[in-house]
Amino acid sequence: MRYTAEETMQYVAEEDVKFIRLAFVDVFGHQKNISIMPGELERAFKYGIAIDASAIAGFGGVVRSDLFLHPDPSTLAILPWRPEHGRVVRMFCTITYPDGKEFLPDTRSLLIKAVELAEAEGYSFYIGSETEFYLFERDEKGEPTSVPYDTAGYMDIAPADKGENVRREICLDLERMGIIPESSHHAEGPGQNEIDFRRSDPLTAADDAVTFRSVVSTIAARNGLFADFSPKPIKNRSGNGFHIKISVAHNERGELLPKVIAGILKRIPDMTLFFNTSDESYLRLGANKAPKYITWSGENRSQLIRIPAPIGESQDLRAAELRSPDSLSNPYLCFALLILAGLEGLKEDAELPLPADFDIYSADESVLKDYKALPRDLEEAIRTARSSDFIKKYLPEQIISSYCDR
Repeated sequence: MRYTAEETMQYVAEEDVKFIRLAFVDVFGHQKNISIMPGELERAFKYGIAIDASAIAGFGGVVRSDLFLHPDPSTLAILPWRPEHGRVVRMFCTITYPDGKEFLPDTRSLLIKAVELAEAEGYSFYIGSETEFYLFERDEKGEPTSVPYDTAGYMDIAPADKGENVRREICLDLERMGIIPESSHHAEGPGQNEIDFRRSDPLTAADDAVTFRSVVSTIAARNGLFADFSPKPIKNRSGNGFHIKISVAHNERGELLPKVIAGILKRIPDMTLFFNTSDESYLRLGANKAPKYITWSGENRSQLIRIPAPIGESQDLRAAELRSPDSLSNPYLCFALLILAGLEGLKEDAELPLPADFDIYSADESVLKDYKALPRDLEEAIRTARSSDFIKKYLPEQIISSYCDR
């Protein structure tokens, strides 16, 4: 249920809520929050709640550090792992300066603007995600170790798959928060898991992706485990991908997805830095089904973009699956850039290149030489983003410098 501000205050009063967490993310997508008591809620909706942003990544220094959080009541969700009496709820926020002006490094607001830009052109985008993560054991002091929780493989079952009950708890808690997973299973690596979500509007999809990572980390810790979303937790084993499914609709136009894919393929080198944010990210690309070349195909999992087989009603709205982002990327920023690149492809009536209907990983070099590759390392990704007119057009300098000048 999507609450209004008035309904939220009524819910808090009637459901024994004692703490309200106002959540937001830094420029890299790491969730932050500040808690308020019910008596502050009306003020939060009317004026916002002040925070000191000086120590938050990408938010600037101490000179102009006062920012205001404005809760979005439609994102109200209970935190199921907190007590039943004296409940705790959470809402995501947008961020402004004290005078009400937009805070440009707020990536949630950036996604909202991208969606509004698409809607002004008559387009509706839908986004879903598949997120992989590893579960590692903790030592006697509670610190993470490098020991995987199990040695199971792809879609194995218990008892080899020890993560089964952990995934069950994650899915049930997500359901109590109003987020319904599509499926869950053991992934290829030892201790590696995957949980997938259906497509929804981009802002909901991004809020849910951020919530998901928080829930996974919380439930893992509750079970004495550590959830690792890093791109390559174990050398020579599968990395953690954040596969993004994107589709588009327009009430008066025909087949749009090829133009969206063409726009994404054109701009993918420029965007890669924001999808793959660390040196470790580039150890994942090009191995264990993670893409290396700028290609697309049908159901082929060796490609950068694949078109999953349609099922039932989904045949009416096909989706493209981008396979390069890793699980540490910022969902708000990722989704915004994909929408903007897709819109560019639609406006330019971009032509989709021929599909690469072969296994990239076993292909001969004589075949691969005709395909462009993704940036090979973080340094190249930074150079490409920094020189991109596309990135300069849509991202504020504060976000660009946060990623490029680390």
